[in-house]
Amino acid sequence: MTDETKLARDAMAGIALFDGYKGPVTRLGGLTNLVFEVGQYCLRIPGKGTEEYINRAHEAVAAREAAAAGVSPEMLHFSDTGVMVTRFIEGAQTMSPAAFKLNEGAPARAGAAFRKLHTSAAVFPFRFELFAMIDDYLKVLSTKDVVLPGGYHDVVRESQGVRKALAAHPAQLAACHCDPLCENFLDTGERMWIVDWEYAGMNDPMWDLGDLSVEGKFREEQDEEMIRAYFGGEARPAERGRIVIYKAMCDLLWTLWGLIQLANKNQADDFRAYADGRFARCKALMETKEFSRHVEAVRRG
Repeated sequence: MTDETKLARDAMAGIALFDGYKGPVTRLGGLTNLVFEVGQYCLRIPGKGTEEYINRAHEAVAAREAAAAGVSPEMLHFSDTGVMVTRFIEGAQTMSPAAFKLNEGAPARAGAAFRKLHTSAAVFPFRFELFAMIDDYLKVLSTKDVVLPGGYHDVVRESQGVRKALAAHPAQLAACHCDPLCENFLDTGERMWIVDWEYAGMNDPMWDLGDLSVEGKFREEQDEEMIRAYFGGEARPAERGRIVIYKAMCDLLWTLWGLIQLANKNQADDFRAYADGRFARCKALMETKEFSRHVEAVRRG
């Protein structure tokens, strides 16, 4: 028995759903957490150090609300420490950038799932505020032995123009996933499910679209497919502008998340390269004429 499997078995011992279970425990994906298939259920064990920046009580509410909205599997157990059990979605493929490219209609199914979430009656307790979160992550990193990418604070200062443009016409907040990694999507070919609500909060819905485009390395035609499925047609210039703005801003924020993983010695990825790559991509997009055009479209509303 591996150390990871032992952790899963130990967690299962305290959960009534698993009483008498003798079947296999299969490790699934997860960058920061340990996720397992256990019969008809999915078991999630929080990763080391996540308590520094994840509010588990908020996550529990979001996971339940998302399930009630019909976009996430039913949650059956949630402990104070964040050990969670949900129903396992049979026949669903865990997505990746390659799968979003190869699975016909996948970007459209993701757009439809976002629309279903954003227009639902779901209310999440957390307010996802981009610039406040950047400040919070910088505070966490101030206690760590890790170096920011060169020029990070300069780009944060430059992003104040973006902040003003977004504030000129505040978006109507909706329940948003806020961390749409491809691996947080499960595709049955007919329906897209969304999982992992650690960062979920009330937010500008366009964040979810822009962030998924970045995570999925979407090409222009994939963006169009997702956007058209979401809006039921064309998006207005200001809406497109917000999507593009958030492509840059999600990289600016998740750069810091990557550095926290590095400081916490998370071995799941090369988080130095992850953080540096995301920051370089953010800067490159913000320096384009197209980005300035989209910021102006948002400012005009």
